[in-house]
Amino acid sequence: MSQPYAEVIGDPIAQSKSPLIHKYWLEKLGLDADYRAHHVTPEELADYIAARREDPDWRGCNVTMPHKQAVVEHLDRLEIGAELVGAVNTVTRRHNGALIGTNTDVEGFLEPLRERLADKHYFRMARILGTGGAARAIAAGLAEQGFTLVIAGRSVGKARALLEAIDPEGQHHAAPLQHFAEPTDFAFDDREGCLDLVVNATSLGMEGHEPLAFDMSHAPPGSVFYDAVYHPLETDLLKRAAEAGFGTIDGLSMLIGQAAIAFERFFGACPPREDSDAELRRILTS
Repeated sequence: MSQPYAEVIGDPIAQSKSPLIHKYWLEKLGLDADYRAHHVTPEELADYIAARREDPDWRGCNVTMPHKQAVVEHLDRLEIGAELVGAVNTVTRRHNGALIGTNTDVEGFLEPLRERLADKHYFRMARILGTGGAARAIAAGLAEQGFTLVIAGRSVGKARALLEAIDPEGQHHAAPLQHFAEPTDFAFDDREGCLDLVVNATSLGMEGHEPLAFDMSHAPPGSVFYDAVYHPLETDLLKRAAEAGFGTIDGLSMLIGQAAIAFERFFGACPPREDSDAELRRILTS
């Protein structure tokens, strides 16, 4: 008897925690379905999508690096959020075989910030480090929440293009990534009533990669550091931020948040999160 399934694809893919998350929820709900990791290189992406399109048991896939933008041309339609971001992290297959692209990174990223965002602020600013698919989603989500953005990348041109794509009317700024690696003597004004974020949306700090070079003098008082990297859970950036007295949010928060939205789309059921993901976090970090 056939069994419905979904997957996560990427290159590499062995490090993905998505199978642990989705299998945990499937088991908790007692659903007869599966979730797998599948290694897909850029050269294999078109054939992979074509083959899965014809598989009635395939419910869709999560998409990780480096396919978030490349997968777009192989889909039938993008939902509004994915169109705005220009990147897809979730593909779902309709009964007629149509493939729909969406981006759950935006909601996943914003989920642990909701309590803070419910407050009113005189000013909101986010320093986003990175210009890839995750950075695009994060920037789009924060622009919608009224943040002034500073996008920093190895290529300032890519940072400017990102800002032009997501919010061409906004008063945002592009900067070289190296700018934040060097100390500054900038005197920040009174930050009372403000919300400042520093977001790592690069792979720097991930296991096997160099740490992100960020000098804490660039962070206004009261800033919150949010690292999208989740392996290791406490990156060098978050450790240094905590030691300096800043608030921190780890990458599992975004990963679990976006996975919850994808799970409901794949399997038609809300994932069990009554314990605020405490047990799932223990599994993912054991």
